[in-house]
Amino acid sequence: MLLSTILKPEAVKVIASASSKKRLLHDLGDLAYSAYGAKPEAAVEALLERETLGPTGVGHGVALPHARLADLDRVVGAFILLEKPIDFESIDRQPVDLVFALFAPEEAGVEHLKALALVSRTLRESALCAKLRANNDPSTLYTILTASQGAQAA
Repeated sequence: MLLSTILKPEAVKVIASASSKKRLLHDLGDLAYSAYGAKPEAAVEALLERETLGPTGVGHGVALPHARLADLDRVVGAFILLEKPIDFESIDRQPVDLVFALFAPEEAGVEHLKALALVSRTLRESALCAKLRANNDPSTLYTILTASQGAQAA
């Protein structure tokens, strides 16, 4: 599985600031709608519900919110770079500025887990995160995210 198969260039966005974690989840729902046609209200509700199980801030300024949606036929992703980090109740208590959300069909079992592992591995690379933080152009961010994986596969 490649990031380019789950992430469209139009699902990458830079946001100057989000007023709260909930606002950011709404932004992700809007992005899932504009890029993939997912119902934004359902996406936000599913993300909020998942966050009640435990925060998806994984540390080092990275959050990986994820949810299952009835109206999808495959696993898709959305990436947001926040110019001003926000509290995401992360495990290391650090604010979050790199957010990669995954949305999977309700019946996606292994594919959802594979995608989550892939995104987690990718955003665990400190050099890649530094490149993402140094850029604020969505197309450049998309290239950084997807090209890094191509180099690993080669």
